[in-house]
Amino acid sequence: MANLKEVKSRINSVKSTQQITKAMKMVAAAKLRKAQDNILQMRPYAEKLNGILKGVSASLDTEDNIFSEQRPVDNVLIVAISSDRGLCGPFNSNVFKATNAIIAEKYAEEFKEGRVTILPIGKKSLDYFRKRKYNIHPDYSELLLNLNFDEAKKAAEFIMKAFEDKKFDVVEVVYNEFKNVATQIICTEQFLPISQEEEEAIDAHDYIYQPSQKTLVEHLIPTSLKIQLYKALLESFASEHGARMTAMDKATENAGELLKDLKLTYNQTRQAAITNEILEIVAGAEALG
Repeated sequence: MANLKEVKSRINSVKSTQQITKAMKMVAAAKLRKAQDNILQMRPYAEKLNGILKGVSASLDTEDNIFSEQRPVDNVLIVAISSDRGLCGPFNSNVFKATNAIIAEKYAEEFKEGRVTILPIGKKSLDYFRKRKYNIHPDYSELLLNLNFDEAKKAAEFIMKAFEDKKFDVVEVVYNEFKNVATQIICTEQFLPISQEEEEAIDAHDYIYQPSQKTLVEHLIPTSLKIQLYKALLESFASEHGARMTAMDKATENAGELLKDLKLTYNQTRQAAITNEILEIVAGAEALG
């Protein structure tokens, strides 16, 4: 059985850890409120704009809408959105698993030939794919340090330009969608080309165009794609704080349970020590008698 000093040291250590996890939970809760408000305000706008985009672009030829061009897949870009910091449960590992799964299921041959590139957003994503020797484009890995539309727009513009220049034939985005504080849903979406199946399911003749359909779409499609990427980033950002809040809450609870066990062990050890001292005194008295 451990001695009293060791048990007491462990109790103090667990108490300190519990204070840290409780503080981190409170910080995550404060950040979550703002992040949650941002994504709840963004969703209706992004979804409506995306619906209009698909409805309008469905009637365009590929020549008029390069972002809907379906071509043989030679080169693939996967945008993997993680967090900058850990201590958020399976939040980051789910992104990595989903990224590896989509490569194995859809792009195994391209991956073997080195034609799959990862665009990591978040330090955890950068570290994971760099250590495993993936082809990466690291320029936007620190985007979350100052997350706003202007920064997201730069990343979206790079992706669209690379697709236009045929450096990549398909672009996928992997991220956590915010459901609630305790639930984040891993999402894999085809960012480019714009899905023809979804376009054809929408009536493209419900709009009156001014000045013209082509002129409107030239501005609408890039704007919509930038909004869609920004929305994915906001979803991931809110999910990160929700996951961290949940993880720290569970860690605080586990520390409390561990403290109960350690205090019980401490009391048992103390009682055993007192009993041994009494036995030694009795034995000494008998020897003297």
